[in-house]
Amino acid sequence: MKKPLVLSPAGSFDSLVAAIDAGADEIYFGLSSHNARINAQNFTKSEAKEAIKLCRLYGVKTDITLNTLITDREMKEACDIAYFAACEGADAFILQDIGLAKTLKKAIPGIVLHASTQCTCHSKTGAEMLAEAGFDRVVLARELDKERIKNIVKTGIETEIFVHGALCVCH
Repeated sequence: MKKPLVLSPAGSFDSLVAAIDAGADEIYFGLSSHNARINAQNFTKSEAKEAIKLCRLYGVKTDITLNTLITDREMKEACDIAYFAACEGADAFILQDIGLAKTLKKAIPGIVLHASTQCTCHSKTGAEMLAEAGFDRVVLARELDKERIKNIVKTGIETEIFVHGALCVCH
């Protein structure tokens, strides 16, 4: 079995630095809008640019959260945020909205998408559907037991689980 990855949220630049210092393999954070971490400080574009650069320096991956449902009038802004972050070197995007996922897959070749825990994936069928929709990883619903997690892992899609609060293990 591969060593699990340690993922950490960062609601500010200070928490990002603390996560790097603590040994996080990946750090996820949001920009100004369209993320479920709206009560966190979040990052401006210039802070995100510096955060991605710093993470790259330490070999830490960056996942950008765009994990809210996106309306038609919000689609352009959400795509602009993703395009900006992709151009700056973000490694992946955590999404809830399937329409946004399909739009980004068409607009940004090679983009890596993670299905947010807000997608509430509870089953092998759900994981397979998310993989077919273009997701590379699924963040499972938090209330799953060990046996259900094992069953979903058998699909072959990369799987992430919450183990405590907002700390995640990915295997």
